Formats: sequence, C-alpha cells, structure tokens
Amino acid sequence: MLSFKGYNITPIQLQDAWSLCNFIVANEERLKRYFPKTLEQNLTPDLSKFFVEKKVKQFSLKEEFLFTIKANESGELVGLVYIKELNWDKKQGEFAYCIGYPFEGKGITTKTISIVSEYAFTDLNLETLQIIVHKDNIASVKVAENCNFIWKRTLNNEFTPSGERPLNMELYELYNEIET
Repeated sequence: MLSFKGYNITPIQLQDAWSLCNFIVANEERLKRYFPKTLEQNLTPDLSKFFVEKKVKQFSLKEEFLFTIKANESGELVGLVYIKELNWDKKQGEFAYCIGYPFEGKGITTKTISIVSEYAFTDLNLETLQIIVHKDNIASVKVAENCNFIWKRTLNNEFTPSGERPLNMELYELYNEIET
C-alpha cells in the first residue's frame, strides 16, 4: 500500500498472525507498559490469529485501522501503527505506534506516521489526528514533534499501566490544513 526507503506499510492481513506473534513476544518488555492489551492478545500463535481476524474485520468496517511496517527485503515485521479512537462525527482519530528493538532510532516510525497521516487526511477524510504520549517516552514525543503535531495540553490520569498508578499523558494534535 504505502512504502518508503526499504519499508512498506500495509493494512494488517490474515497471513500476518504468525509474524505478529513473533514481533510481540520479541518486544514483550517494551510493549508491556503502553501496549498491554495488544501484548496479552498476541502471546501465542492462536491468540494472534484471533487478534488479526478481529483487526482485519475492524479495518474493513472502518472501526480501527491497524497497519504493519515491514522490511521490504526480508518481509520482517518491524512495527505497528494504529489509527484508533475514531470519531467520524468530529473526523478525528488517534495514533498508537511501536517499533521493534533493532529498528528504533532509525526514523522509521517518524516516516511511517508522516505517511499514514497523509493517508488519514486524504483517504479517510479525517481532519484531526492525535498522539497521546507520556512525557518520559522521549522517542514517542520526538515522533509527534518531528511529524509537526502540536502539543495541546496535559491529560490528567489519562492512562493506567498494569500495576501502576494513573499517568498524566501529553496530547499532541495535527490538523488537515485544507487549502481553499
């Protein structure tokens, strides 16, 4: 669907279940705080198969959009990008994203968010995209800033990681500037 220097971004597909399970298990430690639901739903190949079937259906129904980021040469799954919390009346969606350990710091997530933002504005007709991130997640904050998202405000007690107290999160937004 979408591609850039050695990587492609495609909607989740049924044949992604096995590689998704491998990706989740290999990155379990980094996913457990901010992606606990995705983690728990992909700890075995059978769970991943069910998860992917559900995500493919949600994609087709425009309830949530999950994209995979894969290396062109190897086909390896290197990351995930969600457009979730869709509000079609407000024409708004929220990004969630993660990248595998070996691929962090290479600009892959930034480039992916940039490309998928354009897709969200052009193909989905969304007008506002959001990224909600903890201030200590410096890499994720940099993705938001590098993709021209604007810090809007702190959301008090917005997210509660498993076994932790609620965290304040930072809201960043990007708007589709429609030229008239």
